[in-house]
Amino acid sequence: MHGASAAGPAQVAVIPILLALSFSHFLNDTIQSLIPAIYPILKTQFALSFGQVGLIALTFQITASLLQPLVGVVTDRRPMPYSLAVGMGVSLLGLLVLSRAPFFAALLLAAGMVGMGSAVFHPEASRTARAASGGRLGFAQSFFQVGGNCGSAMGPLLAAFIVLPYGQHSIAWFALAALLAMAVLIWIGRWSANHQRKRPARAASGAAPGVSARRVAGSIAILVLLIFSKYFYLASLNVYYTFYLIHHFGLSVHAAQIRLFVFLAAVAAGVLLGGPIGDRIGRKYVIWGSILGVFPFTFALPFANLFWTTVLTVPIGLILASAFSAILVYATELMPGRVGAVSGLFFGFAFGMGGVGAAVLGLLADSWGIDAVYRLCAFLPLMGLLAAFLPDLDRVRRTA
Repeated sequence: MHGASAAGPAQVAVIPILLALSFSHFLNDTIQSLIPAIYPILKTQFALSFGQVGLIALTFQITASLLQPLVGVVTDRRPMPYSLAVGMGVSLLGLLVLSRAPFFAALLLAAGMVGMGSAVFHPEASRTARAASGGRLGFAQSFFQVGGNCGSAMGPLLAAFIVLPYGQHSIAWFALAALLAMAVLIWIGRWSANHQRKRPARAASGAAPGVSARRVAGSIAILVLLIFSKYFYLASLNVYYTFYLIHHFGLSVHAAQIRLFVFLAAVAAGVLLGGPIGDRIGRKYVIWGSILGVFPFTFALPFANLFWTTVLTVPIGLILASAFSAILVYATELMPGRVGAVSGLFFGFAFGMGGVGAAVLGLLADSWGIDAVYRLCAFLPLMGLLAAFLPDLDRVRRTA
């Protein structure tokens, strides 16, 4: 089997912990997904421009982007399993601020607080998923991430059926989800602390065996560029798809949110598939196929009618989403012993690219129109050609 882990055959995945991590990721990303899901509501209520909507997205995602690598480096040196619950508490406070925000600056503050909670959550939770994987690294990472993507898919439904009819103040109701997540994360933290006492972390090494430090640096740079193409394109759908449907096809906000949910559900399914497939056939091939393979669908999307627009977003979500688990596990194999730093870098860069993409695309939408955004972004998946230059780590391990 490709992608065999060094964890050894004697280890068994700790399924209750993986379930709890996936569930807490579901709650965490459900909370996060409320922010982009209510952009159309906030735009109308506060009379915002597309540029201001993009600035909210930038604040939300760049906060997580800047903090996550730092959190990862710190927790590599000193794991902090109970920090997961603390980060969720920050997100809870952000929700309460968002529910009562009276003006634009308060919206930015709330978005930043939820971003901070995410920054604390992802690196430590990703490390815990690896510790509970039993050597099935891709499976564990996908299982952990699919909870988050299912949570992200909930945002449009919650906005359509709760926030839209009941108003901004109803966002405070989701503080109950944050409280539940904190309870789960305290239990996970207790398991993680016990696990760390039984299995002390190994010292970090600079590169995978058989791969030079220079090759590792070049490969990480390629992976970062692939993350750029993936999340810049995803920003066009996560943030502006509802606006595109409303403008281009004359849909109501409610109908547009339902179609956004269809896309996000496809993303969740793609995440679940990517890791196990990478365990079996090799992560390099999943990375290559999932970025480049989506191009025919992104190219066709700007020219499709409403029916085919909805249909095309399903393979786009399925194929493109399968990349992240494979990229993250591949990167941790390139840099063994630095799980927190690598997870923080890639989760953080993903959030950052989503935020930068949202801000840039918002300005382009103001200047050129929302239709032009989709014609331009259609070509981003061609960057998947860069995956051809990644080393085949399975072959390297066999010949080392």
